[in-house]
Amino acid sequence: MGVSDQQVFLRSNAIIEPLVDRFYAWLHITAPVQASMNLANLQVPLLESYLQNPQVHVAASVNPALRGGYFVNIEEARSHEVAELLDSIKRDRADMLAFAAAIAEAEKLLRENATGFDLTPLYPKLPEALNGLVELAYDTSNQASMHFLEPLAYTSPIYDVSRQSVQLSLETGIERPFILSTPRLPQPDVLDLQIPFNHPGLEELFAARIKATTVGRLREALELDDAQSAQLQRLLTDQPSLSPDRHIPTGGRVRYFGHACLVMQTPEAAVLTDPFISADNRHGDRYTLDDLPDYIDLVLITHGHQDHIVLETLVQLRNRIGTVVVPRSSRGNLCDPSIGQYLKALGFSVLEVDDFEEIPFPGGKVVATPFLGEHSDLDIRAKSTFFVQMAGANIFVGADSSGIDPVLYRYIRNHLGHVDMAFLGMECDGAPLTWLYQGLLTRPVTKKMSDSRKLSGSNAKQAADIMTELGADEGYIYAMGEESWQGHVMATTYTPDTYQLKQIEEFLSWCAGNGITAEHLFNKREWRW
Repeated sequence: MGVSDQQVFLRSNAIIEPLVDRFYAWLHITAPVQASMNLANLQVPLLESYLQNPQVHVAASVNPALRGGYFVNIEEARSHEVAELLDSIKRDRADMLAFAAAIAEAEKLLRENATGFDLTPLYPKLPEALNGLVELAYDTSNQASMHFLEPLAYTSPIYDVSRQSVQLSLETGIERPFILSTPRLPQPDVLDLQIPFNHPGLEELFAARIKATTVGRLREALELDDAQSAQLQRLLTDQPSLSPDRHIPTGGRVRYFGHACLVMQTPEAAVLTDPFISADNRHGDRYTLDDLPDYIDLVLITHGHQDHIVLETLVQLRNRIGTVVVPRSSRGNLCDPSIGQYLKALGFSVLEVDDFEEIPFPGGKVVATPFLGEHSDLDIRAKSTFFVQMAGANIFVGADSSGIDPVLYRYIRNHLGHVDMAFLGMECDGAPLTWLYQGLLTRPVTKKMSDSRKLSGSNAKQAADIMTELGADEGYIYAMGEESWQGHVMATTYTPDTYQLKQIEEFLSWCAGNGITAEHLFNKREWRW
């Protein structure tokens, strides 16, 4: 048997980093309208800033006090490669940069001319790049805005899959550079492939976690040359490493995989929430990709932030997922890109849902429920909590939703019934508006204004109010980025005196005083019944 005929599996700790113009891919730099804005207003200025003084960026990148800041963590010796990347973006992405400039021009046009009268005369004055891709409208308070026809944007020159590539490597446990600021340059131990995220070769590769394939089939599927084939060998092994207890024979089970990721199982079905899963199985202190069931009926995405819709995990599971359930966006709002359009373009089967829509699965159902707050008071509709009924249990998946109006949860209970287990986020002192949305803002905001509009979930009182109104028996708080394998996405630094952790302690004390089972989750946890 030749090497090309050898039966192989994908190693447990193989990882993928999906890239867009070498930046780690997430919703706002992949969806075409938002990608144009972030490219022009954030990524190009960031690279220009780095090139003016690489030493400052590198020093800031390794300063714990500045963790999560917009600093490029690339050694100065490779600054010429960053310069080449910047030059290629300015040359090859001219359509996108022009589109971003056109948005700013059109917004100015509206501010100066949309005074409550007919908007029809403004269409001929729109920049040419926007023709056919936008609609102008007033709201009922007579404020004009521009809405993007997103499905058409995916067919326009501003959506170019040649921007997409992937890097394949082995998880080492060493924290990778922060995804929002540092582009990924080629590395000797990384397989760099200029293929789009929906490339069928990736299906062949990641299916090999469960089912054997051959080196020859992988080489053909991924279109590899000799050098790339040699690099691929590092990712392969002759034995699978699947956990024997990844399925259950009876009853129900919930497993916590870290951050906001839960796997809810019965013998008939599996439901996965916000998958962000470690590939490093050397430690025994976490569930990894090895512990997932072979088939996942539903994946529930709560919202579009980079730590809840994680392509690094999703692309590896695409061949094992039945349907991804996502909240429906407000259609065309600049700050509210369609998660459904995004995932469909990347090859997923998607179901978009509105509040209180029901999705059945074998032996149970999911109900989409409202999600309040956490989005810096922007008009974002693409966010949902979920009520899951399975194996006789009612489970509330609260993600980062806030208890700013606890009466909402009374309505949820009245509509859907008593909650057995509630999973909540308590990142109650989140990043300011501009940390995540700077690239999309068409008018500047003051620092004071930005700092007042946090990406915050519930504090102790709000979490307690949610539990009270839901009548929940048990409450569990996500680790919110404390797990070691999430640093490149979360860049979170907590100490025992951090406000968020103090609030969690206060919430746990309240639960203990009210006869509610409660816990601050970390790394892994399992519930069986």
